Formats: sequence, C-alpha cells, structure tokens
Amino acid sequence: MISIQACLDGVLLGILFALIAYGMALQWGVMNIINIAQGDLVILGGYIAYFMYLYGIHPAWGVIVAPVVMYFVGIAIYKLVINKVVDRDLFISILATFGISILFMQLMNFAFGADVVLANSDYGTTMLFNNNVVLPNSKIFSAFISILFAVCLVIYMKKSKLGRAIRATAQNARAAKILGVDTEKVYAATFGINAALCGVAGALISITFTIHPYMGLPYTIRSFMIVIVAGLGNLPGVAMSGMGLGVFEEFADYILGTEFRIGSVFLLLVLILVYRRFKLSRKREYLK
Repeated sequence: MISIQACLDGVLLGILFALIAYGMALQWGVMNIINIAQGDLVILGGYIAYFMYLYGIHPAWGVIVAPVVMYFVGIAIYKLVINKVVDRDLFISILATFGISILFMQLMNFAFGADVVLANSDYGTTMLFNNNVVLPNSKIFSAFISILFAVCLVIYMKKSKLGRAIRATAQNARAAKILGVDTEKVYAATFGINAALCGVAGALISITFTIHPYMGLPYTIRSFMIVIVAGLGNLPGVAMSGMGLGVFEEFADYILGTEFRIGSVFLLLVLILVYRRFKLSRKREYLK
C-alpha cells in the first residue's frame, strides 16, 4: 500500500511538474534561453492565488487570474531584460535570468514576507483500497487542470496563427523572419506564455502545497531536469519525465525522509548531467 500511495502521489505531482517544464521547453526551444527564474515565476503565481484566498475568493479561481497576470509580467520581463540577451550566448541568458531570480525572491520577501503560506482549498480527500490509500482532492484537481491547460496549449500551437509562427521560429528563426514573421512579437508572446503556464502551476501549488519566496529554485531545477531528459519539443517525453520525477521524489521521501527530498532531486540532476556528459563523449569517440 505504501508503494501504491507513493506511485499515485508521484504521478499526480509529476503532471504538475510537467506543466512547468513544458513552459521552459517552449521558451528554450524558441528563444534558446535557459530561464533560471522559472521557479520564481511559479511562486509569484502562487502568491496571486494566495492573496485571492486571503480576500475571501476561493484560490481555485487563481487558475484563471494568475496566468492572465503572469502573461503580462512575462511580457514586461521580456521587454526590459530578455530581448537584450536573445541573440547572445546562452551563458549570458543564464546570468541575466539568475539576476531576475534574485530580484524576484527579494521583492516577494519584501512584499509578502518570508512566512510559509498555504491557500486552503477545503477539497477533502479520496480514499482508495479500503481506506489504505489517501489522495488529497487538491492533487487530483491540480493534475486535471494541468492536463487541461497542456492540451489547450497544444491545440493553440497547432491551430492559431501565432502558434504556427512560434513553431516556425523554433525551427528556423532567420527563415521565419525572411518570410514575414515578426520574431520580436513571437519571442515576447513565447515568454509571456511560459510565464502564464508558471502562473497556473503556481496557483495549483499554493492550493496543494506550501509556498514562500525562496522556494523557486527547486522548481527551476525540476523543470531543467525534465527538459534535459525529454528533449525540446517532446511533449509526451516531458509528461513521462515529469511523472517519473514525481514518483522518484515520493519514494525518496518515504525511504530517506522529507528532509532529504530536495537533496535527492539535486543529486539526481548531477547524475543525469554526468551521464549525458559521458554519453556525448562516447559519441565523439565513435565519430573519430
């Protein structure tokens, strides 16, 4: 029963991770930027839902409000900072977004305080297997909303004019620009969509878990890890990698203890990077 509990919790959690990672994969594939501030955008979206909860509005409405607000936050970040590093070296974008991450953490600490908070949804729990497995309905709700937004985004990317422009820019930005695509508009919209997905995920996290200003980095690391494993533009791979990471975290929590949960994620990232480095070196040897 413990294994079943860990697997179900991990799958539901992993679906939420996959939504955040898909936003990172989208803007990474289109703009060639690794966004270190990804997790901080998630936490900011969570605070939007939390403050709705404080003012008597059910935090589930944050799923609608947070992405709208965060879309314009993303556009603003692009106009102020990101547009200056889009065509630069990848390392420059890492430094720029790392600076944004630090700024966001301090601003959220100043505005919201450093206390750990939760937007209580009062959704209750679902009991399975003769009450031996307990699933919070907030996790089920989060997984359902994550899947819904992911499906809507895929349809939008395939059917809409902007979505096709984003896909064309991701394949070849120079050719798309020659054919009349406004790549500046595409880049801004892509970063805005990424921020909107972070807003949705943040609202769901504030309902399901706790948030505070300095917990964005673990979500950035999770997203980065999922994208590395799945690859850019591979939505099924992102979904499977996200669920796999969620299950891994839950088993690490049960086996090692909650205090080692985040540490196990960082250790897994190191192992993945070492493996990818070894794999690339083997490929170079074969080419020789």
